[in-house]
Amino acid sequence: MFTRISSRALVRSIPSKAVKATPALATSVKTFATSAMSMNAKKDRVKVHFPGALDSHFSQVLEIREKMEPIDTFRVMDTDGKVLDPSLEPDVTEEFATKIYKDMLTLNSMDMILYEAQRQGRISFYMTNAGEEAYIGSAAALDPEDEIFGQYREAGTLLYRGFTMDQFMNQCYSNDLDLGKGRQMPVHYGSKAHHFQTISSPLATQLPQASGAAYAIKRSGRKNCVMCYFGEGAASEGDFHAALNIAATTFAPVIFFCRNNGFAISTPANEQYKGDGIASRGVGYGMHTIRVDGNDVWAVYKATQEARKIAVDQHKPVLIEAMTYRVGHHSTSDDSSAYRSKKEVEDWKRHDNPIVRMRKWLENKGWWDEAKENAQKSHARTSVLKSFAAAEKRKKPAVSEMFNDVYDKLTPALLEQKKELEELIKKYPEHYDTSDYAKER
Repeated sequence: MFTRISSRALVRSIPSKAVKATPALATSVKTFATSAMSMNAKKDRVKVHFPGALDSHFSQVLEIREKMEPIDTFRVMDTDGKVLDPSLEPDVTEEFATKIYKDMLTLNSMDMILYEAQRQGRISFYMTNAGEEAYIGSAAALDPEDEIFGQYREAGTLLYRGFTMDQFMNQCYSNDLDLGKGRQMPVHYGSKAHHFQTISSPLATQLPQASGAAYAIKRSGRKNCVMCYFGEGAASEGDFHAALNIAATTFAPVIFFCRNNGFAISTPANEQYKGDGIASRGVGYGMHTIRVDGNDVWAVYKATQEARKIAVDQHKPVLIEAMTYRVGHHSTSDDSSAYRSKKEVEDWKRHDNPIVRMRKWLENKGWWDEAKENAQKSHARTSVLKSFAAAEKRKKPAVSEMFNDVYDKLTPALLEQKKELEELIKKYPEHYDTSDYAKER
């Protein structure tokens, strides 16, 4: 039998002179003694009985933690488009892969044209997706009837689902064919047909809404989930914490997809939070969590596939943190050169561009070449400009649309307001020019 010896007794058994002569030995003995005590303590550990943390154990060692082990970032390809582990080679068709890439190029072309249009005063506002286009891989991993709650930089998911270029342009111009009837700022898309909830400007409001929608899907028995996109800046809002806690405790089938692009508008990540990114918060709320290379289309695709299985099959929420870098300004209301150098941005464009990485993967497969690249870029630009020109010529929605859709039927108060406006327009036509608005139906 082994006799249990206390750490103090073990140290005392070494002659004092020897300890003085070899301080390193004394240190190692103390370490061994502590380790032996820890092993014994672990063997005798008893689980707590308090209802608030049932997986904890009692301990006689006071432990104060500042951080946990950092969560690794999953990737499939390196920056040259080479798959690092052959077992992770995407099992996809040429048609499937090239559609994703074509959508990335189309999105990039649309961004450049509409950004310049805003600078020319032709639309009021715009936000680009530059540097973050790989999130289209997440759209490719979803079912078309999975509900999407976006923040505002998710036009690529709508593009992948078949939202037409005309529909994008009509929304940005707020014309009479805009599905939102001119009531939203540009890039605040929404489409019932594509299961894409209308975007709203207030930050993070979509997160608790997504948790509620996911719970409703669970109760309905549908084999679908909710995908909720947001940036790391939104994770500093109270709605973020409420949403994750609601989803975790109700076992709601929702995927929270955080695009961590390094800057919450103009606040660098190192000034916004101290912990291990956003992913660590998912673990804190007791939900499955994935950190992924957000510039790697196939890593994003794989991560979303696995997250969806958990959400739909197990009715559990998942947090995905996609690590990326916003190459463009936050929006047309922002000048990012005020808080980061142009050299830093150019370095990211050259060394880790999600579009270039995907193109190299396609070329390695023999599915893409320079001729196809030029043809697709030309087609995308032509398509965008054609829809752009058509949308710009259309009139604004009919004036009466400002009263519709507030209630199922116009209330007496709204009817009175509508009548008053009509009388004002008729009485003062020089002040209320409605020639740019569509005719009343």
